[in-house]
Amino acid sequence: MSDDMTRRQLIERGAILSLPALLAACGGGGISGAQRTTTGAAADRTLRSPLVISNWPLYIDIDEDTKKRPTIQQFQQKYDVAVRYIEDVNDNDEFFAKIQPSLSAGQSVDRDLIVLTDWMAGRLVRLGWLEPIDREATPNASNLVDALASPGWDPDRTYSLPWQSGMTGIAYNPDLTGGKVDTIEQLLTDPALKGKVTLLTEMPDTVGLVMLSNGDDPSSVEAGAFSKAIDTMQKAVDAGQIRQFTGNDYSGMLAKGDVAAAVAWSGDVVQLQADNPNLEFTLPTTGGMIWTDNMLIPKGGHVYTASTFMNFVYDPAIAAQIEAYVNYICPVKGAREVLLAQDPDIAGNELIFPSDETLAQVHIYDAEAADNQDYKEQFQALIGA
Repeated sequence: MSDDMTRRQLIERGAILSLPALLAACGGGGISGAQRTTTGAAADRTLRSPLVISNWPLYIDIDEDTKKRPTIQQFQQKYDVAVRYIEDVNDNDEFFAKIQPSLSAGQSVDRDLIVLTDWMAGRLVRLGWLEPIDREATPNASNLVDALASPGWDPDRTYSLPWQSGMTGIAYNPDLTGGKVDTIEQLLTDPALKGKVTLLTEMPDTVGLVMLSNGDDPSSVEAGAFSKAIDTMQKAVDAGQIRQFTGNDYSGMLAKGDVAAAVAWSGDVVQLQADNPNLEFTLPTTGGMIWTDNMLIPKGGHVYTASTFMNFVYDPAIAAQIEAYVNYICPVKGAREVLLAQDPDIAGNELIFPSDETLAQVHIYDAEAADNQDYKEQFQALIGA
C-alpha cells in the first residue's frame, strides 16, 4: 500500500469509529450549540474570523514536511481570516447525532462549513437546517463539472457544492479472475469467482450497482426494484458467491490476493495501483455509481465567510493543489489542465479526472431512499449487521 493513506483507508464511511488522538491534534471535540445562535448571517457580507470547518480526516492537502495544510494557509493569508479546520466527520450518522440537538433547537453548532455525503446532505435540506450559499460570493461555482450540477436532493445547488467525489464499480485482479470482470451478474453468479467476491456495506453503492444490473434506476428508487436487488444479492449470498460485505477493508484483501474481485471505490484503487499496477477498476457495463461529499453551511454558520471559502477552493489552481494530495474525483473544471503541467500522471488518471464519457455512465443514488429506514433494515438483514 502507498504511504499516502486515503480517507477511506483510515475509516469506513459507514462505520462509527473513534479517533481521539487525531481529533485532539486537530482541535476536535464535541459540538456545542451555546456559542452562537442563528441570527440571519446571510445578511452579513463582511468576513468573520475564525471560519470553522468540519471535514473528514485526510481530506485536504498536507505538506509532508511541515504537516500544515497549504490550502488553509493560503486562504488565511489572502483573506486575513483565521481557520479552525477540524477533522471530526468520521461517519455521517455519528456527526448527525452531534449536530441534531442544537439544530433542532434553532441553535448554531459552532461550525460555518461541514462536509457530508449526498444522502445525509439531502436529509439536512429536507429538515431545513442549512443556509443557502451566497451566490454573489461564489462566482467560481460556475467551474462545477456538469455531471454533479443537479443532484435530486438539491437540484439547483442552492445549499451545496461538492468537495470531492468517487465512483463505485468493480475492482479485480486479472491474475486471479482469469480475465475481465465487467458485469455485476458475473460478480454474483460466475462459479470461477465463488467465495472470492466482496460487496460493500454502504447500501447506496451496493444496491445501486445491483439495481442497474437488474435494469432499474437507482436515482429514483421504487420499493419493488429495491426488493428485487435484495433478492438478487440474497441468492448470491445463499450460493456462497459472496465472501463478505466490507467497508474499505476489501482493499487489503484485494491487495493480498485474498479476494479476486470486489465492489470498490475508485479512490482506493488509485492507491492500490501504486503498489500493484495489475489491479483493474472498471464500471460495470450496466453503469456505475458516483457519490459526493458536499460542502454545506449549517444554520447559524456565517454564510458570507463560508461562501468565500467555497469560492476559493473552486479556483482551478487551488482545486488542483487539493487534488494532487487527495486523489478522489475533482469537481472543479480547469483543475486537470493545471495538473497537466504540474503532475501529468494525476491529470491523466481516469479515476481522478474521468472523461465525460465515463461520467455519463455513473448515477447518483436516490438520497431519500438512502435514508429510508425500511430499506436500511432490509439491507442490514442481508449483510448480517
